[in-house]
Amino acid sequence: MAASVLILTGPPGSGKSTVARLLADGAERPTVHLHTDDFYAAIRKGFVEPWLPQSQRQNEVVVGIIVEAAFGFARGGYDVIADGIVGPWFLEPFRIASRRHGIAVDYSVLRPGADVSLGRARKRAGEALKDEEAIRGLCKSFADLGPFERHCVDSSAQAPAETAQVISEGRRAGLFRLP
Repeated sequence: MAASVLILTGPPGSGKSTVARLLADGAERPTVHLHTDDFYAAIRKGFVEPWLPQSQRQNEVVVGIIVEAAFGFARGGYDVIADGIVGPWFLEPFRIASRRHGIAVDYSVLRPGADVSLGRARKRAGEALKDEEAIRGLCKSFADLGPFERHCVDSSAQAPAETAQVISEGRRAGLFRLP
């Protein structure tokens, strides 16, 4: 079975990192968990908060690097779970790499709702995003995904293990595959 890439996304507090860890830890094949926030954190000088309009060029650069890392691991035989905020507006570089390397890409959006996301985000430790306006804005950006609605999972009332199970089953059924 060939390696694959899963983009696991959603707003802050949706459970991406927790679910990605569960999926990676429970995988049957060699698997890499790419925590995409780490790529942004690597910018030590000149960093712009990625949800601000003036961050567009920075975000394009970082997404390009994430794509190269994800497909580099996948070409090496690892399944990859890329966990981070990747809206449909940044899927094209993944699609291009998928076609170029012949590696399948799944796209799954965790969408628990703004109040749930905000409540979870506020409970996180460290420097994780907790700004209400930014979180609500990011929730809105995932509210209506048009042709990507079938890729959404409502993780509001699910334990992380349940959400991971839904993602695993959906992937096996081909529900999250990007064309």
